[in-house]
Amino acid sequence: MEIPTALWSFALVVGLLTLTPGLDTALILRTAALGARARAWGVVAGIGSGTMIWGTLSSLGISALLTASHLAYETLRWAGVAYLVWMGVQMLRSAGGPAAPEDDGDLGTGGFWAGWQRGTLTNLLNPKVGVFYVAVLPQFIPAGVPHLPMGVALTSIHVAEGLLWSAVLIAFARALRTWLRRPSARRVLDRVAGTVIVAFGARLAVAD
Repeated sequence: MEIPTALWSFALVVGLLTLTPGLDTALILRTAALGARARAWGVVAGIGSGTMIWGTLSSLGISALLTASHLAYETLRWAGVAYLVWMGVQMLRSAGGPAAPEDDGDLGTGGFWAGWQRGTLTNLLNPKVGVFYVAVLPQFIPAGVPHLPMGVALTSIHVAEGLLWSAVLIAFARALRTWLRRPSARRVLDRVAGTVIVAFGARLAVAD
């Protein structure tokens, strides 16, 4: 496989993955819908940082430990389960409280930095992202090409596509911000987002 072919093929695969609704989509939409634009972009940057870390580790062969070591995988998996369930429960609790629409207490105080921490932790504590990179990334590295620079280049494509799609999500959420920041809409949003995130945690708990 030639380098240009590898880049375009990988872009197609991760592009489809990026467009598939999931945990990242729910987290970005909810944060942006509450009017926390800087924090929403922090979440996006954090998700991109986590993805870049996974891609770099996979290029170095380190993340292969997740597939080689049952203990390593299980430790990371249950840490991710606990984190996702905690985050989802916090959202569900806020849905029943009198918090103001602009008060996003479950994400903590702060703007971009708080969002970055949330996005990075959510990504790094999801072992399926690491396993995806272990299984998929090496297939797109042509023979004879240094693994690390090529792996970083491929991962950068994934991050760039994520940024573009996130910009669309944030713009969509901000267009509906006036309606979404009503107390009743905020409660519905928190219930939906909290339920989705708890469901992801439960799915990760029962996954093989």
